[in-house]
Amino acid sequence: MIAVDWGTSSFRAYRLADDGSVRAQRSAAAGLLACGGRFEAVLAQQLEGWDDELVAMAGMIGSRSGWHEVPYVAAPAGAAEIAAGMHAFEAASLPGRRLLIAPGLSHQPAAGAPEVMRGEETQIVALLDRLPGAGPHVVCLPGTHSKWVRVEAGRITGWQTAMTGELYALLRQHSLLAALMPAPAETDGDDPEAFARGLAASADDGGLTHHLFGVRTRGLSGALQPGQAPSFLSGLLIGHELKGLVPAGATRVHLVGSAALLPRYERALAARGLATQRHDEALSARGLHALVRARRP
Repeated sequence: MIAVDWGTSSFRAYRLADDGSVRAQRSAAAGLLACGGRFEAVLAQQLEGWDDELVAMAGMIGSRSGWHEVPYVAAPAGAAEIAAGMHAFEAASLPGRRLLIAPGLSHQPAAGAPEVMRGEETQIVALLDRLPGAGPHVVCLPGTHSKWVRVEAGRITGWQTAMTGELYALLRQHSLLAALMPAPAETDGDDPEAFARGLAASADDGGLTHHLFGVRTRGLSGALQPGQAPSFLSGLLIGHELKGLVPAGATRVHLVGSAALLPRYERALAARGLATQRHDEALSARGLHALVRARRP
């Protein structure tokens, strides 16, 4: 089969063996924003030369702005429930292909706003047989919209989302703070000392909006050099995320994400006395393989 992780800005395809191991992989800047609605043509182009019959997809391709909107499955849910919610269809320009899109999950907590995810559920499904015992386990997926997920007895029972990555990008590139930082933003590095200072500042008196203005005044006073400011801002925002979303009583956090971002969360969680275990982003392929197997009668 072929597993496709198709998001807003990225496209990753994995050609899998029967046991789920990756035989080949491809990636392209062919996310939803770049497709212009030409999902069928883009998929055909990206899979050229791969003749596998089954193509399973996950991510924003199943959203309202994607190819087919696939209804969310309500949590708590495990692999069986998510697999049952997969949408099957065919495409005229992809003869001989069987296409599936994973459904994503929704959750209504006892208090607060509803929660949704698309794509992350397949990564977590890939972890279910790696988590020891019934749990509860805490899985964090840092990124544009960071997810803090609770897993118990092989099922996703709930989660909370923080717009940390999106807020960082907006502040870093489009706010008054951007004038204090080097350009372009794409060249930013990871300054562990400045990150640690931002992390510590998140515990000061006052809320996030007050702390953000402190980034500006530190820069104006010379207490924060321009090259340090991006890492300081990152530490400040991640510190506030952890302060609000790390579950009480947690001792270990499973991290799923990019090699560039996970070290910051490891350092931030270590500062709070929590152990971490890292998992890479390629879990999507393994998770889709598990869902296809769970879907078979």
